[in-house]
Amino acid sequence: MTLSLVSPDEVRTAFSQAMSDMYRHEVPQYGTLLELVADINAKTLAADPELAQTLAAGGELERLDVERHGAIRVGTAEELSLLRRVFALMGMEPVGYYDLSQAGVPVHSTAFRPVDEAALKRNPFRVFTSLLRLELISDDDLRRQATAILAGRDIFTQEARELLELGERQGGFDAHQAERFVGAILETFRWHQDATVDHATYQALHDAHRLVADVVCFRGPHINHLTPRTLDIDAAQAAMPAYGIDPKAVIEGPPPRRCPILLRQTSFKALEESIRFAGRDDGTHTARFGEIEQRGIALTRAGRERYDALLARSRELPPAADNAAHQRQLGEVFADLPDDLDSLRQQGLAYFRYRLSDTGHAALAAGETPPADLDALIARHWVEALPITYEDFLPVSAAGIFQSNLGDTRHAAYASESNQAAFELALGRPVLDEFDLYSRLEEDSRERLRQQLGQ
Repeated sequence: MTLSLVSPDEVRTAFSQAMSDMYRHEVPQYGTLLELVADINAKTLAADPELAQTLAAGGELERLDVERHGAIRVGTAEELSLLRRVFALMGMEPVGYYDLSQAGVPVHSTAFRPVDEAALKRNPFRVFTSLLRLELISDDDLRRQATAILAGRDIFTQEARELLELGERQGGFDAHQAERFVGAILETFRWHQDATVDHATYQALHDAHRLVADVVCFRGPHINHLTPRTLDIDAAQAAMPAYGIDPKAVIEGPPPRRCPILLRQTSFKALEESIRFAGRDDGTHTARFGEIEQRGIALTRAGRERYDALLARSRELPPAADNAAHQRQLGEVFADLPDDLDSLRQQGLAYFRYRLSDTGHAALAAGETPPADLDALIARHWVEALPITYEDFLPVSAAGIFQSNLGDTRHAAYASESNQAAFELALGRPVLDEFDLYSRLEEDSRERLRQQLGQ
């Protein structure tokens, strides 16, 4: 009998929904966060019909409510490699390498996400996945102890392992198998109140770095946050207290702009949760939180170089008194980056998707000869240039989110080189280059346009 396999997109959608339902049950304040974001998005769309039209034209409106990301932290190369195989069955590939050790967080990371246009439109769910860098623990005895603890755990159930191997043999799952697979994998990311170590061991790892304790001392990589997408993160930040949510001090990423770029993030502060240690002592652990993201246009390599240079300049400024002052400071620095789509496109600073407009279709149907030049096609309204949404992450912003939810303690950068080669060895394959992916999306749209125009 031939199996009828469901698409990886369907598995990913089921998994992201199951994760959201589980996290909302485990962290009720996350449900409040979803309500806040839904309210802000509805008000923003009602107040800005042009934005609503632009989002609809780019296929962004349909996926607004399902677009979120999660974050997990693993401790060993085997755990990372197994997750790569799991996410592959959901149509998610590792994109980008992020070294957070330079910002005082002892991990390096990638983002598992869909990469082709159809899959992104279906469900762009992504999981920011970090691998603990045990070599950055300076205490030799503590490092050996952490290594031994991690070597003794298995973050997957037997059913999850069996279904993973079954899916790889078959090239996917039928509907029933997919449902079982999602349920089994969900167990890996579930919160477990019982720590696997005694209080003294937990405290020693916690003192080395809170994140080390979070990774090492539990049965698995519990999901530490999920993230809905907002259209106005400044309004969301301001509204949090009215919803009974305590926001982090500042929004991470670029300042408010007419044309949003890349990624802006904020969150509510991590919860202090009761745990039981292996010696049966009671205690608390602080790690899990809720995040909000606002996504803008993806920048080209040239645009990203401009962004990174301005970001470096902004980080030389004295600390701002509050978020409003911080955003004003950033705005002054980032005034050097164009804030209109035409300039971003003409200067090659951002990626766009090109498509034939209704005017263009009508002109072709009437037998008119199209201009040969893309700028002329856009000027005559034959072609629309639609911003390509940034699907990835910013290392400085990710580190800022991590730090603010690890007690607002700023750790000095680790004296270590970025080690992408070691990360990819643990992963079991190279990570994909985000710029190549955006460039391909843009070029694919250009090729479709040339075919339509007969060029």
